[in-house]
This record gives sequence, C-alpha cells and structure tokens, in this order.
Amino acid sequence: MLKLIIGNKAYSSWSLRGWLACKLSGLEFEEVVVPLYDADWDKRREGDEFAPSSGKVPILWDGETVVWDSVAIIAYLDELTGGEKFWPKDRAARAMAYSMAAEMHSGFAALRRKHSMNIRQAFPPQQPDDDVLADLQRIMELWAQARARFGGEGQFLFGDFGAVDIMFAPVCTRIITYSLPIARFAPPYIDAVIQHPFMQDWIASAQEEEWVIEQFEAPVAR
Repeated sequence: MLKLIIGNKAYSSWSLRGWLACKLSGLEFEEVVVPLYDADWDKRREGDEFAPSSGKVPILWDGETVVWDSVAIIAYLDELTGGEKFWPKDRAARAMAYSMAAEMHSGFAALRRKHSMNIRQAFPPQQPDDDVLADLQRIMELWAQARARFGGEGQFLFGDFGAVDIMFAPVCTRIITYSLPIARFAPPYIDAVIQHPFMQDWIASAQEEEWVIEQFEAPVAR
C-alpha cells in the first residue's frame, strides 16, 4: 500500500496538495501525520523515511519507490492510474493546465510567504502589500482564462476537479483566512473547492489537531 507522510493539516499547504492527489487517485494509502517544528522535528526528519526529501513533506512511499514534492506526486499517481484522473483530456486544455500548475509551484512567493496557510483561522481584512496584490491579480487572470476557455459546465477550472485545482486549493484557503480581495467571478469557484468532499475531510481533521505553531498564528507576516 502507498504511504503518504504529511505535516500538520492546519498549516501545511504542500501536504494538502499531496494528500488531495492521493485521494483523487482513488488508490488506497496510509496517511502518516507528523507535527512540524515540534521538539522532535529535527531528529525525526533525519530518519530514513525522510532522507530522500531532506526532511520535507509530503513524501510518498510505494514499497521501495519514493516520490516527494507535490507536483512529482501528482505525476506519479497520474501514471499509476492510467492518466485519466488528473489532467484535461483536450490537448490545449492540458497544456494550459500543465502551465498553471507549474506556475503555482514556482511562483506567487509573496502570497505564500506573507499569508501562510492556516485553515483554523479567519482574520479581519487588512490591506495586502503590493506584491501580494500582484500575485492575486495574476491568479485571478489565470482562473478567469481557464474557466472561460475550458471550464464548461463544471465548477472547477477545467470542468472537473483535477490537478490544477489541487495546486490552487491552498490559495483558496488563504483567501478565506485573510479575507483577501478577489475578482467577482471567483467566489463560486473557491466555494466549490472548499466544499469538495476531500477538502471537507481535510478541514475537519485540521480542526481536531491539537498542535499550534505560533509563527503561523499572526494575521500577516511582514
């Protein structure tokens, strides 16, 4: 059976992506949650299970095969499931989906750095920094293009819930947590992501966690 090692569900955005990918695959997997930055964190991440990723989560084990980094996990699970679950079938749509997933993976540093994921909080609105606003504007542009060109009658960016929605799911949670400004078309999409059964399962588990990481409990990182 697959084994996925993830961090705190309240805070770990990359863990959320890996976990959603495993859920979407439909394959059975063992879930192992490890608390980030606790007293045993440095020692734990030096163990054999974490060695391939240098202690980073998520990390997926399939027997002796190991995959880390959310995009790689999506690619691996897509291969295991015959290429039917994660990406649009239309070539043009798939090309755009690949590009959006890659841009999310490598970009939007200001949003990620200054507005850490915290599913358990909803902070009062504050004016975001200019670099965060630029990230949000670009995200809105990408979402609008995908919905207009390939969304069809579905609720998600390319119709059905897929890899790109997985990559942007933590952005949806950040927008809610920090009351960030978004385009008028975006709330129905965000609601569809948050209300997806997989997301509801993750959010419920996050609410039950006892761990608190104080550095992620401030409304804005400056």
